[in-house]
Amino acid sequence: MALIKSISGIRGTIGGKPGEGLTPPDIVRFTAAYGTWLMKGFPLNSKKPVIVIGRDARISGEMVQNLVAGTLKGLGLDVIYLGLSTTPTVEMAVTELNADGGIIITASHNPKQWNALKLLNGKGEFISAADGEQVLQIAEDNAFNFAEVNKLGRFTSVPNFHLKHIERILALPLVDVEAIKSRKFRVVIDCVNSTGGIVLPPLLKALGVDEVIELFCEPNGHFPHNPEPLPEHLRDISQEVKKRNAHVGIVVDPDVDRLALVCEDGEMFGEEYTLVAVADYILKNKKGNTVSNLSSTRALRDVTEKAGANYFAAAVGEVNVVEAMKLNDAIIGGEGNGGIIYPELHYGRDALVGIALFLTHLAKFGKSTSLLRASYPNYYISKNKIELTPEIDVDAILEGIKEKYSKQPVNTIDGVKIEFDKEWVHLRKSNTEPIIRIYSESQSRTTADNLAEKIIRDIKDMISVKAID
Repeated sequence: MALIKSISGIRGTIGGKPGEGLTPPDIVRFTAAYGTWLMKGFPLNSKKPVIVIGRDARISGEMVQNLVAGTLKGLGLDVIYLGLSTTPTVEMAVTELNADGGIIITASHNPKQWNALKLLNGKGEFISAADGEQVLQIAEDNAFNFAEVNKLGRFTSVPNFHLKHIERILALPLVDVEAIKSRKFRVVIDCVNSTGGIVLPPLLKALGVDEVIELFCEPNGHFPHNPEPLPEHLRDISQEVKKRNAHVGIVVDPDVDRLALVCEDGEMFGEEYTLVAVADYILKNKKGNTVSNLSSTRALRDVTEKAGANYFAAAVGEVNVVEAMKLNDAIIGGEGNGGIIYPELHYGRDALVGIALFLTHLAKFGKSTSLLRASYPNYYISKNKIELTPEIDVDAILEGIKEKYSKQPVNTIDGVKIEFDKEWVHLRKSNTEPIIRIYSESQSRTTADNLAEKIIRDIKDMISVKAID
């Protein structure tokens, strides 16, 4: 069993002993901590804070939702329940419904035995690192006080809020329904039997897609394959796209904040290139900057600079990307895992707005999905890790790597990232175990792998020297 406490929420496997898995007592404790933290911003005798909650379709969702809602009501908070929903829909609902915060019950791309609480502030954005630390401390101290019977919170259901989400997407100036209609697109979708199955079909219909072929769109939580939208998990849709002569395949994860695409020939568009393509379209129509995290492809920087704009890198994590986007007036940003953040709609990863913008781009491009992909610089990312013994000082190792390559451009806002012309390597330490994750990128797969291996050898050499000392 596993229970992972972080500044952005709590996630774990269902069952087991309290403190070792995501058990009912753990769910209640962390929900109470979040609610208590939220109430600190409200003076006594003011209105009751209102919290929006929604969940993906995983099997444990109803159980977790009941515990979360009951705990918030027990604190005296009012709850607005959206039911089965997507992460970006809950984020938008916080502001649309004038709520004070939100909890999304989802473990995102994790397998079915996992669930989690994602915590939002009053802007519908993930809470900050500082706020997250406060929530964790309140949970550690059990520092919450429940309401007496006459001051319990209320529970209100607001179904079908995803229709409001779709309405807002259709109103965006750069979403062109007529252009999409004119291409008579045939699209295959894979919604991994979660909440994408509720919202993608009506979205695509509203966008004017001619034919939608549905795979795994029943929101029953029985994931038909590993729900992380990686190429090795997407064989079914790849085959179906070719079989049905579809123009494109669209894949989302269980909470619909990540978007992966499949070309008409069954080949993967590449999760890294979802953001690149959408940013290219936005930059062709509007001047502004872009942001992605340090481990995302350089192709976004290339596309941005070609458009005469500036690219900025953020630390890994959506909250860090959003902060950097606000700081640098970015008009589009996100993460290389297929996460699109389009601030004209809201500051959160949103596969739904990504779909609308991508289909508009593809329609106006006028050629195939594979040719659109071929129009972008080609890079390959190699993902590796090195496991260290607990006594090794990981920070000292990272500092040693930084010093060894000090003549190269080095970024230390999140681990150590070293640039070698158009190649780079990024080292990040795990917060929970003695592991250094090593990401490298080059214009060839072999070179990217070799670059990672070189850094791994450097690390092993440093460990050997320290052992001799």
